Amino acid sequence: MKTLLHIDASARKTTNSVAAYNSISKSIAATFIRKWRAINREDKIIHRDVGVNPPAFISQDWIAAVFTSDAAKTDDQKALLSLSDTLIREVEQADIIVMSSSMYNYGMPAALKAWFDQVIRLNKTFTFDLARGDFPLEPIMSGKTLILITSSGEFGFGIGGIREKMNHLGPHIRTLSHYLGVETVHEINAEYQEFNDERHIRSVANAHRAAEELALKLARSRELADG
Repeated sequence: MKTLLHIDASARKTTNSVAAYNSISKSIAATFIRKWRAINREDKIIHRDVGVNPPAFISQDWIAAVFTSDAAKTDDQKALLSLSDTLIREVEQADIIVMSSSMYNYGMPAALKAWFDQVIRLNKTFTFDLARGDFPLEPIMSGKTLILITSSGEFGFGIGGIREKMNHLGPHIRTLSHYLGVETVHEINAEYQEFNDERHIRSVANAHRAAEELALKLARSRELADG
């Protein structure tokens, strides 16, 4: 049995009375999850919608608590870190992280950045050792797979695209996810939302199809690995 950690980051829901208001990235992630559940019924899925329930931003007191040894932490400091501890436990359990995010101002939503700030933590998800020279940070966890599902209003954010240098969403998430033990990344994108034309309709349809195909592909590779 595997565990999937499903993180949604868009501020929009998928249950609006006007379908055009629904989150595209969340809808595509839901397609992946439905297909996965149909194939792997016994797997555990942890769902956290940080777009609807955003984690608190870290603060000076939070940082001080992180750098206080466990033996010396006060009750207030332990309480301040309780959410972080919970979120990290969810990451630790996960074999696969399914993360959906819309592109806000060419980067990730603040709520998703707050989630990353809560979970990337010294001696919890990474270690720091100057004996490693110019690369002192090293992840503690390993072997995880990230399914990154994004949506954007414009287009051409992929490698070689006309807006590649403006893409601060996917590359940022890939960089940060390394410190959560992610070693394999699959990315699915839906584009052209602001144009709302045939290209957008085709892009969203292709993304839903890609989500289903990826769930099936990973299920098959899992079966081969299990022998």
